[in-house]
Amino acid sequence: MEDTQSVATLLEATTSKIQQLQKAFEELESHRAVTLNMKWKQLEEHFHGLEKSLKNRFNELKDQEKEYEEKTIKAQEILVKREADVMAKEKALLERLQKKRDAAVFAVTNVVKNHKKARVEPFVFTTDHQGMTHLEAEEPPDVIAPAKKLKDVKKFSQNKNVEVKSFPQLVNLCQENDSAGLHKFISDNRKNLAAIKEEIPIAFQAAADPASLVLDSLQGFYNIKLANLDGKKDSNLLGLRRTCIMLMECLSLLIVNLSLESVSYVISDDAKNRAKAIAEEWKPKLNDLDVDASNGNSLEAHAFLQLLATFGINSDFDQGILSKLIPMVSRRHQTAELCRSLGLSEKMPGVIDVLVNNGRQIDAVNLAFAFQLTETYSPVLLLKSYLANAARFPSPVKSPNSSPTVQNEVNEKELTSLKAVIKCIEEHKLQEQYPLDPLQKQVAQLEKAKADKKRVSEVSKPQPKRPRASGVGCLPRVANVAAEKIFYPRMTDRYTQYIYNRSYAYPVPTENYVPSHMGTAAYHLSPAHGNYFGNAYQYPAPYLH
Repeated sequence: MEDTQSVATLLEATTSKIQQLQKAFEELESHRAVTLNMKWKQLEEHFHGLEKSLKNRFNELKDQEKEYEEKTIKAQEILVKREADVMAKEKALLERLQKKRDAAVFAVTNVVKNHKKARVEPFVFTTDHQGMTHLEAEEPPDVIAPAKKLKDVKKFSQNKNVEVKSFPQLVNLCQENDSAGLHKFISDNRKNLAAIKEEIPIAFQAAADPASLVLDSLQGFYNIKLANLDGKKDSNLLGLRRTCIMLMECLSLLIVNLSLESVSYVISDDAKNRAKAIAEEWKPKLNDLDVDASNGNSLEAHAFLQLLATFGINSDFDQGILSKLIPMVSRRHQTAELCRSLGLSEKMPGVIDVLVNNGRQIDAVNLAFAFQLTETYSPVLLLKSYLANAARFPSPVKSPNSSPTVQNEVNEKELTSLKAVIKCIEEHKLQEQYPLDPLQKQVAQLEKAKADKKRVSEVSKPQPKRPRASGVGCLPRVANVAAEKIFYPRMTDRYTQYIYNRSYAYPVPTENYVPSHMGTAAYHLSPAHGNYFGNAYQYPAPYLH
């Protein structure tokens, strides 16, 4: 700034300098002996031109300096604002971290307190006739030696009077450690899976070794004879696998309600070693699974992850490998809880990226909500991307030579995609961010077109001739009556049942997945296993919250 003022002062003094130079020139000319060819006016014009040029350049420099100062001020304001935003985010993260730290400290304190209390007054679990579990105190035992672990496990059940309300046979099966009978009982009562799943954790308390009972039930999980039957997975094998998963989940429910001391009795070191051996045996078989063909509903991958979570042996396996299995089970409703139990919460961004890249944006939205990643992965953008991918199928309008079957498949895929997106929006309450009206209008149009095509195809079918009343010859059947019945079908409900009511059963683009809908072979058996799966939900098992 001082340099600018000094330059301006020098420019202002230019005129006086020129006047002084003029006087000197006139004095020189008065003393000269020879006439000079140069006139003063020429010199004056030259100096004035220089003065004008310098002033113009000086003004340009001043304007550039002013513009630079304005940009500097704006940049400083932006930096201050960003600094404030960063500080606010740091503060919010610190608050969340502090809350989690307090919760962890509180949980650890309770565990230590319960552990100390268990050493003084060991708990014995009893269940009354109403199915309620109670705790009773025993005499304080002596120091427990590792060699007495098995006896301690047996004591876990011998001192308890376990009763269940609806299915008392479960208690007898657990007391007898009859895993095959337990499988058969669940299959025979598959219509009451929800009630059975609630009572199995209670019935496990009657078993001398619940962990061994569950591990025994896994023996036929990979039954080669059943798997190769007719080149497909037999429904018996599918039912057995769902039951195995359900029993492992029930054991996890039992462990959650036990004290730290009792957990060490139920999940002993021997049980963990045996579970680890089974996991090592299953692990190579997962390499043969097709991620795309499983469509997020793989029973094999689910059982493997559930085995690690139930018996607490996930630390013996690489987390990177485990995270690669999550897309195989992303459609199943237990996925989020499994990931937390296995310590894979930090791997979720990578899992969501894999799902998005493979055209499974709805699974990505579900996991983003489950792990609070909606700021990083916008649910609305993911759903719009899913519809855009679904619209990439060849359009019947653009392909006039396409067969009606191809056109129907395209319309059906688009219709199912729209219904899946509508279902996802409703479940996650995204109506304000993504209005449903345009999507519902598209669904109505596609359903109307589908109904019209079906009606036309039925009307165009040749009608059988009927005999005349006289019995001579045949007359063509009058199509008007049939047409009226077809044009005005009896509607039992105002709205047709959407396919997406099977939670998150949405299609996947053909370039990414083999099946267009989630599902596996029907599961109906008698008397072995039936149409159900182990988590007490109807199969096929969609992604549920």
